[in-house]
Amino acid sequence: METIYLAGGCLWGVQAYVKTLPGVIKTEAGRANGQTSRLDTPYDGYVECVKTIFDPQHVSVERLVAYLFEAIDPYAINHQGEDKGPKYRTGVYSETEAHLSAARAYIEQRVDAARIKVEVCPLTQYVPSAPEHQDRLERFPNDYCHIPQTLLNRYRQGQ
Repeated sequence: METIYLAGGCLWGVQAYVKTLPGVIKTEAGRANGQTSRLDTPYDGYVECVKTIFDPQHVSVERLVAYLFEAIDPYAINHQGEDKGPKYRTGVYSETEAHLSAARAYIEQRVDAARIKVEVCPLTQYVPSAPEHQDRLERFPNDYCHIPQTLLNRYRQGQ
């Protein structure tokens, strides 16, 4: 199994979406690349993300990034849907350089590559989100989500 961190705006929707993707084994809502290591501190530069554990025999990094691009506006800076601010920026983060290279290659091969604002950076810090943010949309399905319900259901098994 391998781990990559995907940011696509509010982590409630991103986690609900990512956990349905083929090859994804486990997800955890969290924050990446900030300056603090405590859960009770402000965001301090963090981006909301989903720690994504996946089976590389069943899904490639390029495919995971392609799935992410289905759920985001890759041209937006510091916002997705109604959520605004740097913690809602989009990105792909990893401690594995091969993951970052694959994400960059996916972006570079797109015809709109020059317009894309998705960060691709080494993971320097990760903090899991508080328990009330884990799998939030499963517990509160009517909460706001910037990802359309049709997309949240697209890859669910058995549908």
